[in-house]
Amino acid sequence: MKLLQPPRLRRGDLIALISPASAPSSSDKIGKAIRYLESLGYRTTVGKHAMAQRGYLAGTDEQRASDLNEMLNDRNVKAIIALRGGYGTPRLLPLIDYRAVKKNPKVIVGYSDLTALQLALFKKTGLITFSGPMAAVELWERIDPFTEENFWELLTSPAKRILSNPPDSPSVPLRKGNARGRILGGNLALVVSMLGTPFSPEFKNAILVVEDIDEAPHRVDRMFMHLENAGILKSLRGLIYGQFTDCVPSDPSTPHLTVEEVLKEFAGRLRVPVLSGLQYGHIAKKLTIPFGLQVELNAEKGTIAMLEPAVT
Repeated sequence: MKLLQPPRLRRGDLIALISPASAPSSSDKIGKAIRYLESLGYRTTVGKHAMAQRGYLAGTDEQRASDLNEMLNDRNVKAIIALRGGYGTPRLLPLIDYRAVKKNPKVIVGYSDLTALQLALFKKTGLITFSGPMAAVELWERIDPFTEENFWELLTSPAKRILSNPPDSPSVPLRKGNARGRILGGNLALVVSMLGTPFSPEFKNAILVVEDIDEAPHRVDRMFMHLENAGILKSLRGLIYGQFTDCVPSDPSTPHLTVEEVLKEFAGRLRVPVLSGLQYGHIAKKLTIPFGLQVELNAEKGTIAMLEPAVT
């Protein structure tokens, strides 16, 4: 598959804000995100159904897909940033205009539930997408400086970069070594839920990076067991653990394993480099990860070196 790298963002470019999953908790967050982006010199447009409500979804599947496809087909739109995650993105995968992506590749940003969209886009089109801050989550109020710097450097410059944790938050090598491969992954629950579908990319020889939130250790164990039984883990070139936020036992008074014990056990079953504690996931201070890009992982140094530019 030919790799699709979107054009880099420039001041004056039009950025679209949409809700492919759940809606923001208030329209005020959208307004503040718009002011932030426009203060940096960008123009903005918002999907018609960004604040629609259908239970936990931002409107019907058709409404959310319509917003996404409209922005994909609009040649004036240079980037699409999800307002938030939540739930609902996997429901859109059969409705996406993948031909529009191939004709007009653009920067697409999100994480958490947006993992489904990003993996599907790479599978169907080869598009590099960015697992990074969302408009109504991180961008609307006091974005962390580390997050901000890493995010905009990736989106605005074709330079190859080395991604690593800030000095005050060192990562930990669980298995030392170097490995090269395409970096893929995202939210662990979404990665696992897509296996066996036509929207899941090939993970053979990949560097898999995963994170999660609010999953009890036994559920994390079950998902990694699924990856192992599906043959995914043994086919990897490397494995990276991001942050597993609030992944604690539902009842700490009963016998249990910690999520750290679960992750360490699965790392011990592999013969490839494994890095733990990457500053990535459902946290305020985070790296932006360019999914689909060829990288080199150095587990001992805690670095992910980009071997090709993420944008053109």
